[in-house]
Amino acid sequence: MVYNVVIVGAGPAGLFAAKEIATNSKLNVLVIDMGKEVKERVCPASTYKACTKCNPCSIMCGVGGAGTLSSGLLNLRPDIGGDLATLINNESESWDLIKYVDTIFLENGAPNSIYNPSQEETDYLERKAASVGVRFIPIPQRHIGSDKAPKVIENLKKHLESLGVRFLLKKKVSKVNKGIVELRDGSKIRSKYVLVAPGRSGANWLAEESRRLNIPSEYQPIDIGVRVEIPAVIIDPIIKIGRDPKFHIYPETYDDFVRTFCVNSRGFVVQEVYDDFIGVNGHAMAEKTSENTNFALLVRVKLTEPLEDTTTYGRTIAMQTTTLGGGKPLLQMLGDLKRGRRSTWERINRGIVKPTLSNVTPGDVSMGLSHRILTDLMEGLDKLDNIIPGVSSSSTLIYAPEIKFSANRVCTNLDLETPIENLFVAGDGAGLSRGLVTAAATGIIAARGILKKEEIQHNN
Repeated sequence: MVYNVVIVGAGPAGLFAAKEIATNSKLNVLVIDMGKEVKERVCPASTYKACTKCNPCSIMCGVGGAGTLSSGLLNLRPDIGGDLATLINNESESWDLIKYVDTIFLENGAPNSIYNPSQEETDYLERKAASVGVRFIPIPQRHIGSDKAPKVIENLKKHLESLGVRFLLKKKVSKVNKGIVELRDGSKIRSKYVLVAPGRSGANWLAEESRRLNIPSEYQPIDIGVRVEIPAVIIDPIIKIGRDPKFHIYPETYDDFVRTFCVNSRGFVVQEVYDDFIGVNGHAMAEKTSENTNFALLVRVKLTEPLEDTTTYGRTIAMQTTTLGGGKPLLQMLGDLKRGRRSTWERINRGIVKPTLSNVTPGDVSMGLSHRILTDLMEGLDKLDNIIPGVSSSSTLIYAPEIKFSANRVCTNLDLETPIENLFVAGDGAGLSRGLVTAAATGIIAARGILKKEEIQHNN
């Protein structure tokens, strides 16, 4: 069968693109993904423990992409998780896109409640942060929850199917060309338009395809750091102001950009499994809670010639850390890190913070991360301690590695069409976004680009 539109990737970018096209045209749409249905992606082990039965694709691929098994936090600003205003060269339209994406999530079961700090609360945190040279970023946020996110994605998929969108799952795409999508099994699917939105798990593949097709792309900075776990009571007063409070820090020694990311109030630290290393991430449930709160503390890394490949650099650090952990993430008490000694289970068990992820190796994080990155992180925590007293205590737990990769930015026009006619890209895998909401927004942008081309051709 020949399709009007084939979308590679069933993550937020692919799903929202499919909805935009199916809602506003009679074009037939096929979505292809190497992963599984939402219900088939449930981990056979507890969500809060490592699962050796899950391969990386179970976590990162499938309907909903990596977002299906995430904490489901929607950051409702166009400059968080990307820069939509710059991408489409329109500030007001970028805010409209965010509102539109949020509306679709609400229509499919996201909770109505929203975290939106008042001006008084924002002023308080901004003053407190500014007093130690830190910037607080106020963000309206909607929290779906790791336990509720799969249902929201499942509702969206059912809605798309009711609009006539077809899904082809558990199929790997090997190549994309003008009007043709080639699968790993040798079969070919013809389509007038192809939209490639493979998500983080397909970033390397898309980079290779871009080189093969002579589509220009640019390396992007990545974030390298750790996941911090503290008693929830320490940060609860801040959480009441912002569900996922974001602080931007420039430590004294190197003046690098350090940020907090993905705060999971009374949540759980979890493994993030890749092909050749195991990192960490965090989940927060809507109904099940722990006594801890965790967040990522990340250092922005940008490389210049002769080594500009930030992805390779990040993977090298992650693989080294995984090797030190014997195939598991490293866990260290901050007090041990400051004393220059490896943590042990005996000392960890005596501490006041009980780890929510137990399938880890007590070790020395400093052997996996570079001195510069480690210095940035330590100084960043000390600055945060002035805003959140107790966050830099000796009992604070540090998990490594936490790395947020940025895909090569594929060069496109404002409609996200590549130099290859009728070949569009969207989402994290194309280096256009770094989060659920912005990925969905880029899918909509690309979909509207396809619809615009189709209308022009129809009128001619």
